[in-house]
Amino acid sequence: MLVNVYNQNGEKVGQKKLPPKIFDVKLNPDLARQVVISQMANQRQGTVQVKDRAEVRGGGRKPWRQKGTGRARHGSIRSPIWRHGGVTFGPTKEKVFKKIIPKKMRRKSLFMVLTEKARNGLLLILDELRLEQPKTKLMKEIIKNQIKNFNVQQIKKSKKPESVLIVLPQKDESVVRASRNIPKTMTIQAKDLNVLEVLKYKYLIIPQQGIEVIEKTFSPKRNL
Repeated sequence: MLVNVYNQNGEKVGQKKLPPKIFDVKLNPDLARQVVISQMANQRQGTVQVKDRAEVRGGGRKPWRQKGTGRARHGSIRSPIWRHGGVTFGPTKEKVFKKIIPKKMRRKSLFMVLTEKARNGLLLILDELRLEQPKTKLMKEIIKNQIKNFNVQQIKKSKKPESVLIVLPQKDESVVRASRNIPKTMTIQAKDLNVLEVLKYKYLIIPQQGIEVIEKTFSPKRNL
């Protein structure tokens, strides 16, 4: 796949051939969905906790005798059917939400979503991304210059800002700080790229060096 390369002003400066083992992978929606669900599940902290009848304070004495009162039989005021009693089948910290997905599946699903971004004109390659000062105004101008180069069929006539994911070859504190206050904009290092983050954002901006980092980090030793 041959794509255009732009500078920070939005001007075309050349073309680049994307590695086919990353940007020419057939889409399997079921696999991508499975990986996304596993990532979302692994992000759950599982901190919700309620007390059952054994953990609620009090209730050590039988409320009243078993027979002769005319009332129903009860053994503890902390029974789940009592007010202020324990909770039945409530959430506990013992439940584990973690899902394990094989590395090959995670890697292939990442290649699939990157391929779809490129095919649909939602991926843009920069020759470089560099800021002299960590100014939000400068970063906004760069993003504004690049939006017009995306597939015009995908751009809706809306005043709302489009979501953009900026993939950095390495950590750049100036770019990170300049992008922090821009709505629907996030930066991520190429080595940390994952399916969930790619799908959360509509547009993908990657400097040329970022493609090399992705290829070096995620490319398998043999074809999948």
